[in-house]
Amino acid sequence: MNVQINFDELEVGYDVPAVPGMDEADIQTPALVLDLDALERNIKKMGDYAKAHGMRHRVHGKMHKSVDVAKLQETLGGAVGVCCQKVSEAEVFARGGIKDVLVSNQVRDVQKIDRLARLPKLGARTIVCVDDLDNVADLSAAAQKHGTELEVFVEIDCGAGRCGVTTTEAVVEIAKAVNAAENLKFSGIQAYQGAMQHIDSYEGRKEKLDIAIAQVANAVEGLKSEGIECELVSGGGTGSYYFESNSGVYNELQCGSYAFMDADYGRILDKDGNRIDQGEWENAFFLFTQVMSHAKADKAIVDAGLKAQSVDSGLPFIFGRNDVEYIKCSDEHGVVSDPNGALKVGEKLRLVPGHCDPTANVHDWYVGVRNGKVESVWPISARGKAY
Repeated sequence: MNVQINFDELEVGYDVPAVPGMDEADIQTPALVLDLDALERNIKKMGDYAKAHGMRHRVHGKMHKSVDVAKLQETLGGAVGVCCQKVSEAEVFARGGIKDVLVSNQVRDVQKIDRLARLPKLGARTIVCVDDLDNVADLSAAAQKHGTELEVFVEIDCGAGRCGVTTTEAVVEIAKAVNAAENLKFSGIQAYQGAMQHIDSYEGRKEKLDIAIAQVANAVEGLKSEGIECELVSGGGTGSYYFESNSGVYNELQCGSYAFMDADYGRILDKDGNRIDQGEWENAFFLFTQVMSHAKADKAIVDAGLKAQSVDSGLPFIFGRNDVEYIKCSDEHGVVSDPNGALKVGEKLRLVPGHCDPTANVHDWYVGVRNGKVESVWPISARGKAY
């Protein structure tokens, strides 16, 4: 169950950036603000799409790290559960009541495997990715120790160049070993092509996915020829979900950033050549910041610098403004070019961060806003859970 928060015991500006009922203008900065109307529209739109295409949608919890957002994705978007990258992250969602959890990564450390094997006791279907036969015995031993069942996806490296096997023979070999092991069950394939998600052109992304889909289809056929059932073929992201969902091979999506959007994803183009943040998805995730100095006539200094966001995918842009531009940052300061002196000290701006996932991970709270009022304040439940 979610922990109930008593906001009467929390001090705005020290414990939390805002409390429900406050005016948006009074939110303490820098803070993460969610436009609840846009967020809900994004979630419902993806849910409707997945349903119309006969796809399960397992939302990526690593993006928002929030039990509250995940539950909204279940209720509004029909999500079946979450995928996570780390065991501790998965544990947060399982403890929070999410009933279907995939660790879309390898787990090799013995202590982490032990924690993983306990997750089913929290009532969560628990799936983990494997790309090495040696991993199977350790997973089986831990599941037997705790009297639980772990399900396994064999991960295919379909172009990202990270984890995963590359041949059908390896997929079949690991699947057979899993099915022969006590307290393990082979449930499918993990095949997420992460390297192409941010290729700007639609055709460029399609070219990469066509290769991946053919590779995965061969693996599915290889399993079938050995009499091995492949219940789920899981993958797909915000930049590619339409390819996987029309492939006839995949039956589960793992989209994450669509719900929030960020500057880097927003730049990629749809099949008609339009930016995907200008029609396909809405910006719902903002870094709220305040002008703290305007001592230089052509520059405003804001309070959101490097410690409030990730700039690995580029600087943020200022939402709804084309007269000012966020041009650089240091630890605690952001520099905004303001050639016409349009900004005033104390004025607040909405920044769209370059990369939503690591930006969320440096904050403790989401402030949900609707019609200029704070409606909800949600803890970023799995923030810092990197184990």
